[in-house]
Amino acid sequence: MKTKIYISLLLGNFYFCGISQQKAIPFIEQAAKIDGALNESVWKQAALFTEFNNYYPNDEGKADHITTVRGYHDRKNLYIGVEYYDTNAYNKISTLKRDNHGDAVVSSDAFGIILDPFNTENNGYYFTLNAANTQVDALIEFNGTDYSFNESWNAVWKSETAVEGTKKIYEIEIPFKALNFDVDNTTWGIQFFYRDFKTNQWMTYTDMPRNFFQFDLRFTADVLMEQLPKATISRFMFVPSGTYSYQKDITTHTDKSNFKPSLDAQYNLTSSLRLDATINPDFSQIDVDQQVVNLTRFAINFPERRNFFLENSDLFNNLGTFDVNPFYSRRIGGTTDMQFGVKLSGNITPDTRIGILNAQTEKSTDHEAQNYAVFVARKKLSRDFTTTAYWVNRQQTDRFDILNTYNRVLGVNLNYRSKNKLWSAQTNYGKSFSSNIHNKNDFFNIEGQYNTRETYAKAALKTVDKNFITDVGFTPRLYNYDAIKGEVIRDAYVDSYFVFQKNYYPVTSEIIDRYRYLSVSNDAFWDHEGTLTEMTTVIGNSVWFKKNLSSLYLNVSHGYFNLTYGFDILNNGNPILPGVYNTLDIKTGYNNRFSNQNFYYEAALFYGGYFNGKRRGMETTLGYRLLPFAQFNINYSLNHIDLEALGNAVFHLVRFTGEVFLNNRINWTTYVQYNTQLNSFNINSRLQWEYRPLSYLYLVATDNFNKQIARTNWGVAIKANYRFDL
Repeated sequence: MKTKIYISLLLGNFYFCGISQQKAIPFIEQAAKIDGALNESVWKQAALFTEFNNYYPNDEGKADHITTVRGYHDRKNLYIGVEYYDTNAYNKISTLKRDNHGDAVVSSDAFGIILDPFNTENNGYYFTLNAANTQVDALIEFNGTDYSFNESWNAVWKSETAVEGTKKIYEIEIPFKALNFDVDNTTWGIQFFYRDFKTNQWMTYTDMPRNFFQFDLRFTADVLMEQLPKATISRFMFVPSGTYSYQKDITTHTDKSNFKPSLDAQYNLTSSLRLDATINPDFSQIDVDQQVVNLTRFAINFPERRNFFLENSDLFNNLGTFDVNPFYSRRIGGTTDMQFGVKLSGNITPDTRIGILNAQTEKSTDHEAQNYAVFVARKKLSRDFTTTAYWVNRQQTDRFDILNTYNRVLGVNLNYRSKNKLWSAQTNYGKSFSSNIHNKNDFFNIEGQYNTRETYAKAALKTVDKNFITDVGFTPRLYNYDAIKGEVIRDAYVDSYFVFQKNYYPVTSEIIDRYRYLSVSNDAFWDHEGTLTEMTTVIGNSVWFKKNLSSLYLNVSHGYFNLTYGFDILNNGNPILPGVYNTLDIKTGYNNRFSNQNFYYEAALFYGGYFNGKRRGMETTLGYRLLPFAQFNINYSLNHIDLEALGNAVFHLVRFTGEVFLNNRINWTTYVQYNTQLNSFNINSRLQWEYRPLSYLYLVATDNFNKQIARTNWGVAIKANYRFDL
């Protein structure tokens, strides 16, 4: 009997000790002054998080430098105070520009917070701050087999940084109104990390292997949020804006000016459900897409930046795969102006999210008015499985009349994440319905991924029928342009893909960080009759060095092309003819972009076959950080294509980026892009002033030339917005 009592007490103590290890962020009815001091008594009552772990490049053991994080909330805001005990008094930063993750976080001393308020590992928030008080915020998304983030999303939050001797201080205030959460779900997933760019080290609060991203929601700690607010204090936000533009066309000797007002609004129905509306939004004349050299036969896509589409964007954007996506929001308003849009999105229960979107475009001379509607529902079935169902509709309209010209896509997805975090998988099924087309309209995909420090493997198989038409989606490989007949033809295809990689970490080496001694990938396509039309196999080897985390790589690839349609890559009227082509290519390069030195660079050389001819060239990047006032980099790629009797061409792409930072709120960015493939030479110069949080004034000048540097058009634009939180 005594033995049983002793065992029961022992098990009870073990149980309650385990429970007590869960951290709790307390409710304290006192606001913190965000000044980078952490000298208020309230911080002594806050929850304490310490004993950070090494994450990268070494992911074993505790971090050498101490990081302490304190947190509490007052039902209005979440307050985070950080002290990093450095050995140097100075900080190393690369930018003062907001929402530039590569420079503000990866290439700067920085602190980051990952929040998963529903603790479902499906979506979350990413708040980071570099040592110069430069903010980056983003939505974390699960894209089927892995995590990514969308830094186009923005929230209003306060922060301040300071240095006391060698101690670095970060103080942060995140309003609850910026987050979707459920008051009844008091256990949040939370992760903290610190990036010391001076020593090229990363540290995380929870222990996680380096082969996963630091924002992987599977590695957050369970943290109890005490006495969450029943409702947010501020429930309504709206942002009026106006853009004036003037364009001068030199070739036609015409000019035009235009003023375009617009309005974005958001209303928090609950703490987890939001209503967004927009009137007259535009494809911004402020941001510029980076040009690329496209040597494939298919289209490429660019990211969405319009505010209306960003809230809960992961619900709408990840309905398929990266190259078969039923919904691509940049289709809306891409050919004619978008008049208005309404969107309801968020959680209706902790395990269920919905997204409902409706948008209307206007009629133009060449295009009819269209109405777009999307419905998405996502349900977490268990710890390992999540399912998503969706409906996407494009319907032609004539004022208030709905016409019988439409395209609809219905589908369902199932996602899997294993408990041991090593396996993930997804399967997708979609069906398209268009006016007078109701057969051969299916899409199916299944893929899985395995990820450890030593081994990475991924395999996928998808089938796309010729009539799986997605007018509001992105399915580039479905459409084949025949340069001989001058027409676009839809063709069904089957795509199989796999990649297998093995890594080795030499423990005793002082030079080598790791070897990727084997990397094999294969991507193969068949037509609807089962004939192999294309296959690319790549075998590679890479090595990473401990000094500056630079890398050296060598790839050899074989390509098989059973070309069905003529392809005029040279755009000279001599297309590559249908037939079978085999190519062999080699590419080698050195990457020093992640160096913590002010000067960084990368370079690559390649040579091999290109259909019936040869292709050779180079790619290089040179950059210099004039910290903390400016940063400059130049990218250059050269592609020399020789198709023998069909002709030859040299494609140059030069892209210069210059950024000058007056402070965290004012910056001047200039892009210069020269692309001979597109016969384009473009200059875009933008002065940006964030005169209050997320309220901006932009002054933009653009100048466009052809590749002979003859001016074709130029313009100026002024845009201003003001954010109201009520």
